Amino acid sequence: MTTTLSRALTTALHHALETDPKVLVMGQDVGGLGGVFRVTDGLQKDFGPDRVIDTPIAEAGIVGTAIGLAQRGYRPVCEIQFDGFVYPAFNQIVSQLAKMHARTGGAITLPVVIRIPVSGGIGAVEHHSESNEAYFAHTAGLRVVAAATPQDAHWLLRQAIESDDPVIFFEPKCRYWSKGEVADGPDLPMHAARTVRPGGDLTLLTWGSMVETCLAAAAAAEEEGHDLEVVDLRSLAPIDVEALVGAVGRTGRAVVVHEAPVTGGLGGEVAASLAERCFDRLEAPVRRVGGFDVPYPAARLESHYRPDLDRVLDAVDRTLAY
Repeated sequence: MTTTLSRALTTALHHALETDPKVLVMGQDVGGLGGVFRVTDGLQKDFGPDRVIDTPIAEAGIVGTAIGLAQRGYRPVCEIQFDGFVYPAFNQIVSQLAKMHARTGGAITLPVVIRIPVSGGIGAVEHHSESNEAYFAHTAGLRVVAAATPQDAHWLLRQAIESDDPVIFFEPKCRYWSKGEVADGPDLPMHAARTVRPGGDLTLLTWGSMVETCLAAAAAAEEEGHDLEVVDLRSLAPIDVEALVGAVGRTGRAVVVHEAPVTGGLGGEVAASLAERCFDRLEAPVRRVGGFDVPYPAARLESHYRPDLDRVLDAVDRTLAY
């Protein structure tokens, strides 16, 4: 079926609530309002306030409660309204959610999914447009995934809810209204990268909001005779390193593109993994394109901050010319 990314998430949540009575949805305004982006619209009506729970404005309380519920056998799906609001729950996530399984020698599992609308592109105000994936990808014990298409939004979320591991689930808010096909079943496991466009000259490695930007860059480069491959990581922890090495080993060149600042960003881990695994096949250094090392700017400056077609193509040109 053809649907929006937002609606693909809704149907995934509906399926999980319908098929497993232990699944709960909880967060600020997820019930009566249906979520700030309406991803949970109609779910409380269908499943009641005991399954789709409106919480106080207290992210630490949301995640802390979800951890307790998971210990009692439930499978909570938490919604954090915006990426910049997750920090009050940071201690619960990194000190408890990520560590409980290892701390108990595997006796306790915490099947908690934390959905986070992430990145910019909608002209939002301060604290509403961050790309904070590196914090969570660095935290052992968490799975971290990013959905860029309706297909992945639907099936990655269903896979995340069924996983016994805690999952940070990133949703690029600027793509909520994009449309695409959703198949009748998952075409990839949750940890696998996806080649969204084949190519032979250079590989663009990206995820989330930047997948569409990289596809546009590949289309523009084709007009100049360059054949670019685009790979969507999908899983940021663990990273499907074998798929990335295979892709870059074929093309010999790579540019990593993400919206987060370059310094300390996940692109550095990707570049290092490629240097370690396929150094002798690289024809040029792995370049990174990302946001600038400043707090996310006001909406009127957003287009200057986010990596765009020109910045991606400039990195492509310099890599091809090396």
